[in-house]
Order: sequence, then C-alpha cells, then structure tokens
Amino acid sequence: MHPFTVLFLIAFSFISVSALVPYKYKTLVAPIVKDPKTSLYSITLNSRENYVIDINAPLSWRLCQNPGYPASPVSCFAPQCYQARSILSGMCPPANNIWMKNGQCHCIVTPVNPVAKSCALARLTSGNPTLSWTNGKNPTGVAKLNKTYFSCAPNTLFKSLPQGVTGLAALSRAPLAFSSQLAPSNLGVAKKFAICLPSTNRAPGVTFFGDGPYNFGHYIPTEFDAAKILSYTPLVKKSNSDEYYIGVKGISISGKSSKFSPNAFAFGSNGNGGVKLSTLVPYTVLRSDIYKTVLNDFSKATKNIPRAKNVSPFGLCMKASALGWSPVGLMAPTIELELGNGAKWFMIGAHSTKVVGNDVACLAFVDGGKTAKEAVVIGSYQMEDNLLQFDLAASRLGFGSLTARRSSCTRFNFTSTV
Repeated sequence: MHPFTVLFLIAFSFISVSALVPYKYKTLVAPIVKDPKTSLYSITLNSRENYVIDINAPLSWRLCQNPGYPASPVSCFAPQCYQARSILSGMCPPANNIWMKNGQCHCIVTPVNPVAKSCALARLTSGNPTLSWTNGKNPTGVAKLNKTYFSCAPNTLFKSLPQGVTGLAALSRAPLAFSSQLAPSNLGVAKKFAICLPSTNRAPGVTFFGDGPYNFGHYIPTEFDAAKILSYTPLVKKSNSDEYYIGVKGISISGKSSKFSPNAFAFGSNGNGGVKLSTLVPYTVLRSDIYKTVLNDFSKATKNIPRAKNVSPFGLCMKASALGWSPVGLMAPTIELELGNGAKWFMIGAHSTKVVGNDVACLAFVDGGKTAKEAVVIGSYQMEDNLLQFDLAASRLGFGSLTARRSSCTRFNFTSTV
C-alpha cells in the first residue's frame, strides 16, 4: 500500500464522523499520487481507489467487479446514455445498445485506455463516490456525490496503467467527465477544478473541485494561497473536441524571442496544430520545426556549459553542476511561452531541464516529428509543482509555479481539522 494511503485512510475515517450533513464549504479536495514506473498520476476517490488522470478524456471508467462499490446500470433511454453515446470511440467495434436478460435495455459505451490505445464495449453505470470538503487549508468533512456516471471496464483495458489502479478519471470539458460531475452546482461548487501534480511519489499532490483558496505550505514556514499567484489565459475551443488547448504566439528563452514561421502554433485548415495540455505525455512535445528552433536557441543560451552524452528521449544534455543550483532548482535558462492574450508562462530551470543522473541535466522537451498532430503538447513534467486551474465556466486556464515560490504540490495539508 502507498505510504500516503495509510495516512489518508486515518484522516478519512476520522472526518467521516461529521460526514454527510450540508457543509458550509464549497470546494472538494482529493489527493493525487504519482506512479514512478509509468510517470502517470492518479486521483484518490473513496478513500483508497486510484484513478489515472486524463484531462482530455470524455468519460471516466472503472473496474466494476467490486462488491464494496456497487454500480447501477443506466437505461438506454436516460439522457446520460445519449450524452455518452455521442462520444463513442472509433477504435471499438460498433456499440449497439442491447437488451439484457431481465428485459431492460442497458446503455453500452466505449471506454478507452489512451495509453495502450485500446477500447472495450461496456455498460454505462452510476455510483456514489466520496471525497472531502475543504476550507482550502485542510479536509473538513466527507462529501458523498450521488449518481455520478462512469463506464464499467474489463480487466483487459488496464494494460500499461499503474499497478493497482481502479480506473480512469476523465477531466475534460465533456458533460460526463468528472470535472463537471464532481462540481455539482446544487451544492454550490463552482464549475472549475485545479490540479497540482507532484514531482515525487513520496507524498501526494492535490486536486480541487471548486474555487480557492488553495493553501500550500511555504519555506518560511507559513501558508500561502496559490489562487492569488495565478496568471490567466483563455482556453481555446477546438471544433469537435473536448480537449484543452491554449493560444501561443511564440517562445522565448531567457527573454530572447525565438523565430518561427508565421502561424507556427495555430490550427491548420486540416484541424491539426494548436497547443494542447496533457497529463499523459511525460515531457512537452514540439513539432520538429518548432523543436529544432528551441533546441538551437537553448543550445546558444548554454554555449558555455560543457555538454554530456544525450540521454533518450532528449536531444541536448549538459553537465548539471556547471549550470549551478539555486533554492528553486537548476539555474538553467527559463523558457517562456508567449500566450495569445499577452500573458507568459515561465518555465524556470526546474521545469525546462531534467536531471537524469551522473551530473547530467537535459533539455526536457522532445521532438514530436514533422507530422505531429499538434504544434505543441505541454507534458506533465512541465506541469509538476505548478497549480493549474481549469475554469470551465469562464473558459480560461490559471497557472502559477509553486517551485518559483519555494513550495511544491506536496505541501497541501491533508490532516483533517475535524
């Protein structure tokens, strides 16, 4: 069992005494754990069940063979069935609704494993997951959410996922994603969520459903509200997609703008291009034309740093000790994403480079090839120890580095106040 799970179980069982009464707090909280083998992240629900986070998936799913967490089938004629069947995956064979032996029509959907690129036919079901209310500082009580919809999934769908996970948590814009279902308006929860991915498997990060404050421990030590350090940029809607994109105009390295072809980051006439965020891609992926420019300019910015043998999948590695260290990590050049609304996403050395051992640090961006579907996919390494708030109502992304403020995503206090 993950060491944090024991702590969380103790806290969860303690706060459940105050449990299911109306609560004055309007934000929900749950831990995020990192799997060191796959570099995937999971949200913990029902106190001990881990669901791999995919911020671009439209439908959550789980292994339903669990008597401790019963799942009720959904009728073919329920509105949620129509919603779920509007996003059937083309990877699966035709998913016709079928009549079960008891004479009732159960909704058949197509849960997808986006890592293994596999699909299955399964029933749409509903259940009552539990997570915690929070005052922004600690868990303050248990929230049981009735009628939350997800697909069942067979054992065969778990290939390439972390060992022991229960399923997948979809956090896209889709109406049946957990991002909408775990922000119920009838409980006063704002239609937004925030994720803070941990850079270690030794302690959990955190996800919030609802508005701030989002308090984290600080080096002084004291707490600070990370909601107050966020910069914002619009979420860009791509036609026929519930995935998250942002507008990018350019990239700078140590304040110097790199030169790209016109509309290098824009959507093309075929729908490809754009800048997407992904919790499944470990490092930011750049289309080859963009990658070559960034690689060349980063190389120039570090020309006085002794080189090291490249370590896959990276294209530029150097001597880490020659870069030097600061209280917030490697003193490598900062990479800035120049966003469409004029805001800048600063990726300091701790996010632009990765230490791979033996005094070697590498530029933590990879070449996606000439025909990459997206111009840029911002990967999870660049998201770690950043607070990212997805405001679905306002269609905007808030972002802020905890590393730059000498904090981290593991500094939320999961000790109960009850």
